[in-house]
Amino acid sequence: MKRFLFHNQSTAQTIAKNTFWLSFGEVFGRLFKVGLIIYAARILGAAGYGTFSYMTSLAAMLTIFSDMGLTGILIREGARSEELRRAYFATSLFIKLIIIVFSFAVIVLVSPRITNTPLSSTLVYAIGLLTVFDALRAFGNAIFRAEERMQFEAGTNILTQVSILAAGMYALIFFPSPETLAIAYALGSAVGLIAITFLVRKYLRSVFKFFRKDLIKTILIAGWPMGISAIFGGFLINTDTVMIGWFKTAEQVGFYSAAQKPIAFLYLLPALIVSGIFPVMARYAKSDRNKFREVMEKGLSMTILIAYPLVAGIALNASQIVELFYGAEFISATAPLIVLSLTLLITFPGTVIMNAIFAFDRQKEMVPVWIIGALLNVSLNLLLIPHIGTVGAALTSLLSQILVTGTFWHKMNKINSFNLFRHAVSIIKATLLVIIGILTMNFIGVPFIVMVLFSILIYLGALLLFKDPTLKDILETIKAHYDTEPYKA
Repeated sequence: MKRFLFHNQSTAQTIAKNTFWLSFGEVFGRLFKVGLIIYAARILGAAGYGTFSYMTSLAAMLTIFSDMGLTGILIREGARSEELRRAYFATSLFIKLIIIVFSFAVIVLVSPRITNTPLSSTLVYAIGLLTVFDALRAFGNAIFRAEERMQFEAGTNILTQVSILAAGMYALIFFPSPETLAIAYALGSAVGLIAITFLVRKYLRSVFKFFRKDLIKTILIAGWPMGISAIFGGFLINTDTVMIGWFKTAEQVGFYSAAQKPIAFLYLLPALIVSGIFPVMARYAKSDRNKFREVMEKGLSMTILIAYPLVAGIALNASQIVELFYGAEFISATAPLIVLSLTLLITFPGTVIMNAIFAFDRQKEMVPVWIIGALLNVSLNLLLIPHIGTVGAALTSLLSQILVTGTFWHKMNKINSFNLFRHAVSIIKATLLVIIGILTMNFIGVPFIVMVLFSILIYLGALLLFKDPTLKDILETIKAHYDTEPYKA
């Protein structure tokens, strides 16, 4: 187990090891943060939580902006050799610091002037520091990926989230306010940054030696397509919260954030699936398009297998979910939660489709789509938020994602045709049985937790009954793993 999890032995084992550590770090890290967010919402109330959410959403947008594709270029070029890794690290760090300074200035100077929500200087500066620390942590993690040692990324990520959780709980128990929670976030991120700095210290010692002025233009030209895509992708997720803060009260921001946070957490699931199949797709994209189609369609089926019952469960039990996690004060988050849950039907398969385009090195063609999607998002928010508030923001998110993902689907079909629903018939039938089961259990008053457990059993039983090929593939893979002779050193 130690050899498998901490040493690179073969291509397949390295991919499996890296996928495990990325998944482990992301899932546990986000679970810690979700727990803290739920507790913070209950303690701070809708107004205080809304104020905090407005600033963290703005910080998330600027953290993505501060990357500009630098981490992707560092990973790609740094994976080739240590000398290139040192050169790209030193040069990219110079560019990164300039962008970070600009991002900090936007947080401090601009954010208090573009919202109706009152913001204290303590909150603004704490979020500014959080933006700086998070941006540098993400950049440091690129070294671990270039070295294919994702266990360090997972470790520092968990350390960061545990530190945020501990500091956040202390702040909420003894000094509950958006300001102290923001300080706790910044302190936790600083702890993670210190750990990363220690682990990449050999690169920092030689940063001036390996800095190459001639690489600046190369990095910027190579990185801008990925940077623009990431910026507008993050823009679609975070701009709704920011724009609600422009037009509505802090309470409305709190209601929308309460609905958005669990959905944003679920967006992680298709990313974990893609992390496992992307290297295979990238290999087949250059050698065997039929094999590529087969792998891609299996990935699509796996995302649909998860998305359909999730949407059914959330949409039919939204009010119970909100009250269970946040309390009765947040019941106004029910409507946006129902609408946002529908985005899972789009983003889950959409994640596979976007990575398929990346596998063919056609990411530049995605940039105009992201720009149009972002412009549509802003326009619809300007139109809908003043009239229907948080529901308008949720509808905007859904419509924007339909446009963007639909365009990517059309583009990918031209590159290498595929069938989105080839293995989905049994999944749809099983989901319909789950919907009937949920409606029946709600009608007779079955407790929520019991209903969730029975719904899972109904879904899995229906998939087995209908002989779903995707579930069959998963079970056969597990069986093959345990039937194989154990590794011998």
